[in-house]
Amino acid sequence: MNRKISKTEMAVKGSGALALLFLLCCVAFTAAYFLTRWFYETHPVSWNDFIVQLVNWGLGLFILILLGFVVSIVTRPKQVVVWNEMMAALRRIAKGDFNVVIDQEGKYRGQIGEFVDSINEMTQELRQVERLRQQFISDVSHEIQSPLTSIRGFANTLQREDLSREEQRRYLSIIEKETVRLSRLSDNLMKLTSLESDHVEWEKQRYRLDTQLEHVVLSCEPQWLDKELDIELDTEPCPIRANEELLSQIWLNLLHNAIKFTPHGGSIRISLKKVEDAARVEVFDTGIGISQEDQQRIFERFYKGDKQRTRTAEGNGLGLSIVHKITELHGGTVKVKSSPGEGTVFEVVLPLHESL
Repeated sequence: MNRKISKTEMAVKGSGALALLFLLCCVAFTAAYFLTRWFYETHPVSWNDFIVQLVNWGLGLFILILLGFVVSIVTRPKQVVVWNEMMAALRRIAKGDFNVVIDQEGKYRGQIGEFVDSINEMTQELRQVERLRQQFISDVSHEIQSPLTSIRGFANTLQREDLSREEQRRYLSIIEKETVRLSRLSDNLMKLTSLESDHVEWEKQRYRLDTQLEHVVLSCEPQWLDKELDIELDTEPCPIRANEELLSQIWLNLLHNAIKFTPHGGSIRISLKKVEDAARVEVFDTGIGISQEDQQRIFERFYKGDKQRTRTAEGNGLGLSIVHKITELHGGTVKVKSSPGEGTVFEVVLPLHESL
């Protein structure tokens, strides 16, 4: 439970502490007055007024210190309990237990309460990081296990002596395909790690975005010619300052997806327009489309959705995560608009101002 201590509440607590101190002072000096008066009446002394007042104040300070000591002894067990609870919680956190929650009933107040809240917020963040880490390991393990199982199975099959040459070639082709899949997974994981590293500075240079899109389309020519796709490229001159290699990954991933999920004889359209101080690139295809549910999570790592209804039925689910991260690094945005069976449009908007 998180508590926010307002200025008014802090002022009230400060006033309470001052009131307690004032009360102790009143008790101490009142007691000192009556004690010295009793002493002077029972033991006549010839001291002057200065000495008498000095004795009164000295006795009052002694009684005040004594009262403070008594109060500290009374409250010390509670303080020890508080600190012991927090130290035990910190030891559990240090050992990897992030389910620690201190002060669930809201019994700690003031600065101690704020400190306790900070510990609880820290454990909550650590729990989230741990969940993401475990999910990431699970996803990577699953993606690696699938091609390894295929490779092992077909490698065992190839040891049979009764296989024909055609069957051997077919099994070897499958093994090669699975090794390429593993290599692509490793490459994409390395790219994501590099993109998310705070210590890597990506160099940016000025170049023509429209020229880059033309080169990307030409580099994918064998794939779209093989499926007899109609490719339309509609661009206008657009200088941009960015990392050319990283942006190339965006266009390659989006175009490969469009080619992969567009049926034979379909069409793909790529447009580039300057809108105020930004460049807007749209990749439209007449493919199988993406359901509304999957559109909400399509940029998450390893997310594949329903294999019967989404575009990410194949691959390792990292391509669009890379697209999203690179766009984010350049201060841009990426969106998707689609309906099952009606095609898909990916829209990437990148700023063109010189501060990039």
